[in-house]
Amino acid sequence: MSEVEIVNLDASMAEDLETIELASFPMANPEDLLSADDIRAYAETFPEGFFVALVDGLPVGMGAGIYLDFDFDRPQHTIAEITGEHQCGNHDPDGDWYYGTDISVLPEFRGRGIGGMLYDRRKALVVEAGKRGILAGASLPGYFDHKTTTSAHDYVAKVVSGELRDPTLTFQMSNGFEVRGLLANYLEDEADDGWAALIVWKNPTWGTS
Repeated sequence: MSEVEIVNLDASMAEDLETIELASFPMANPEDLLSADDIRAYAETFPEGFFVALVDGLPVGMGAGIYLDFDFDRPQHTIAEITGEHQCGNHDPDGDWYYGTDISVLPEFRGRGIGGMLYDRRKALVVEAGKRGILAGASLPGYFDHKTTTSAHDYVAKVVSGELRDPTLTFQMSNGFEVRGLLANYLEDEADDGWAALIVWKNPTWGTS
């Protein structure tokens, strides 16, 4: 098994990463996903917050994010609203939170711990930068098999309790994230009808220095 290397984004990877994005979210509207142009904009805006997993020198996964402030009293948002142009236009170097805009791994490379490696690099960045933690809107691909009989709220509650398993949300919870609510119309995706879970990971060292 080839070793996985985690590196920061380079603009030359943009086309390969767009392919990974489309393969990872087959039921989503491509206009709501990261395009090669978006990724090249990331490379100019905040490449330090965009991690790429390489196997034999080829991109097989990625985890993107920006810094911003967040109002927990008014949590509802869409991916486009909160991230801005190219999903990185609202990056604020002084923002308190790292907002995870995307995490994806090619289907044939899943199950090798690559997603966990990407989250570990994100957490390390947050700790090093002294940010409060990580926020994200978690897609709910498993909801596709339940949405005719279960509301999105009930589905997420059952995933949180362990009664159901969601490929994305269960994985994120296993990486220390907490569910803080549900986001409507987050992005256009037939798999979850646009629902996403608002998830939070708190930096355990924040405020200790």
